[in-house]
Amino acid sequence: MKNFFFYLFFCAFFISCTNNKKPDIIWITIEDQSQYLLPFNGNDDVSLPNLEKIANESIVFDNMYATYPVCAPARSSIITGMYPNSIGTHNMRAMHFDNFYNNGFKIGKRGEHEKVLEVPYYSSNIAESIKTFPQILKENGYFTYNDSKGDYNYLVNLDSTWSEYNSKNKISKSQSPIFAIYNYNVTHESGMWKRDKEELKVNPNDLKIIPPIFPDDSIVRHSLAVNYSNLIEMDRQVGKLIDHLKKEDIYDDSYIFFYSDHGGPFPRHKRAIYETGTKVPFFVKLPTGTKEKVDTNQFLSFVDFAPTVLSIAGINIPSFQQGKPFLGKYKDESKREYLFTSSDRFDEHPDRIRAVRGEKYKYIRNYFPENSHALNVAYRRQMVLMRHLNSLHLNGELSKEHDLWFRVPKLKEELYDLENDPFELNNLSDNADYKAELNILSNVLDDWLDDIDDLGRIPEKKLFKMISGD
Repeated sequence: MKNFFFYLFFCAFFISCTNNKKPDIIWITIEDQSQYLLPFNGNDDVSLPNLEKIANESIVFDNMYATYPVCAPARSSIITGMYPNSIGTHNMRAMHFDNFYNNGFKIGKRGEHEKVLEVPYYSSNIAESIKTFPQILKENGYFTYNDSKGDYNYLVNLDSTWSEYNSKNKISKSQSPIFAIYNYNVTHESGMWKRDKEELKVNPNDLKIIPPIFPDDSIVRHSLAVNYSNLIEMDRQVGKLIDHLKKEDIYDDSYIFFYSDHGGPFPRHKRAIYETGTKVPFFVKLPTGTKEKVDTNQFLSFVDFAPTVLSIAGINIPSFQQGKPFLGKYKDESKREYLFTSSDRFDEHPDRIRAVRGEKYKYIRNYFPENSHALNVAYRRQMVLMRHLNSLHLNGELSKEHDLWFRVPKLKEELYDLENDPFELNNLSDNADYKAELNILSNVLDDWLDDIDDLGRIPEKKLFKMISGD
């Protein structure tokens, strides 16, 4: 009888421990892809069988947004759960990753960057003071793994954040609980010129979706086909990861997130405040047997990733995080009424734009109307499509709609009906019939800027001295 009770106690203890086991969480991240470019969001111009298979097992969310339409600021919001313009990580290339980690600089090298901006590379001490969510996971027993990307536009303590960083070692079940990020850069903007001359994996002439912001010509079609070819290669690489996760018995019992770091690699996508630059593909595969009742149409933002992962892991969410958990133990069931996105300096080109969208309308405020939306970013000029559009613009060969991106000065305010104009070509800000919608969204934006104490208000030379500790 004594052995029988011991057996019952052991079973109860074992079940309790099993139920309290923290789940493995795997992130598959790709670069520079807008939501509308992916097959599980309705695009039949490309087939990605490995991702589509996971998507069929997943919750596919309709409205995930990058906080910024460029990588490092957006990534800073992911790892902190904070808006970049509230923690001083909003100017793209405030910090140059190589200068900090490869050369060990606290304040970066002086060079062309400083000649133009009169500001050296710097890291925000506000951001540095924030405990990253992988660090919190690590402190709670997780093995935290990042295979390559550590550029967060500020100095992240890699040792306290990651158990293993910049490694090609394979994770194994023995390391559970695991939080692992796998980054696939084959779809990056640079692939548009690095692989422009390679054999295409889709036929440009067969493409059915030509975004209405571009002319339908051979160069546009070829550029789209290059991107789809890069996506196909990415999918092949993801297939190898999935095979490994299944072999290690990790796949079935894991949360698997898939998303892109911001919008597509084309002009008027990456670095653009428009939906093409900020709205990204996103799905989550739940562990086998796990059920979550969620609104797949809700507005989600990159600031939501940190609290959501902590919620999934059953870890209390720090009060400083500005996002809301949409899955897990601490899931926030409230509906987000408005979604905010921003952009500031890109490389050597200062700018400042803020945007807010509601269910139907989107409002954009341009603080430097003297700047074209088509900033003359040197990195982007390496792209054949960018040079092609520049040539058409300079020769007056673009249609009115296609030329809007190049407009100088740009409007101080823009308003779009996203329900009927998803590519934001018909501006309504000067239409008296929409004055009420414009005023509502303008006031909502003002309240948000005050609420997060938007540091974009401060000129960068002054901001640098405030937050770099220099």
